Amino acid sequence: MWPLILIKNGFEMHFDPPLKQGKLIKRYKRFLADIYLSHEEQITIHCANTGAMTGCAEPGSIVWYSTSDNAKRKYPNSWEVTETALGHKICVNTVRANTLVVEAIENGVIEELTGYQSLKTEVKYGQENSRIDILLQDSDRADCYIEVKSVTLLDNTSTTGQGYFPDAQTTRGQKHLRELTEMVQTGHRAVLFFAVLHSGIENVSAAHHIDAKYSQLLKQAREAGVEVICYKAAFFDNEITLLSKVDFS
Repeated sequence: MWPLILIKNGFEMHFDPPLKQGKLIKRYKRFLADIYLSHEEQITIHCANTGAMTGCAEPGSIVWYSTSDNAKRKYPNSWEVTETALGHKICVNTVRANTLVVEAIENGVIEELTGYQSLKTEVKYGQENSRIDILLQDSDRADCYIEVKSVTLLDNTSTTGQGYFPDAQTTRGQKHLRELTEMVQTGHRAVLFFAVLHSGIENVSAAHHIDAKYSQLLKQAREAGVEVICYKAAFFDNEITLLSKVDFS
């Protein structure tokens, strides 16, 4: 058993009530998954992940899911974490990435992003009608625009824990890179933050083989001054937290 729970406490995320466990039958229509409970009872749960989820949604994997008390929800249960046959733990609910990064910044875990006076989320910005995930502001320095991306794609043939982003072609991600580049060009600080939510990933690269345009735009963004920061989540009993910096290459 691997109980993971999500309430704010420092920079940890805990689940309350505790997550429940099932076994994946299949994911379909992008936002739905069928799972078996004990005694072969079957339910349908919501999947808040728009990516391909390569390696994260293999039939037979252990699924950890949360339950909402919102009576209006058609599917009250949400897929939060996958535990693979190899024992890797993956936070597949991409919404959690932003919460983890915010908490880590507020608690001084992300050394590169410390010392700002204020933190805002979901702020409108840019010429393409975007919302920045996190905006840090300080009276003594330029605003810092942070776009958070969840990294869950592991190259299973790699012996070094090679991870990639994105796991599918992403026009939305391409737009975000253009917006971040614009922020740098107008005198602000811009950061692409990769939250590594797969316990098996040790380093991150752009997935040129999946989205060559995204890879090219990322290269151009870095040359323009957009920073790339990668931190990996650690999974413990009852908690998940961004804990250690990993390399981007």
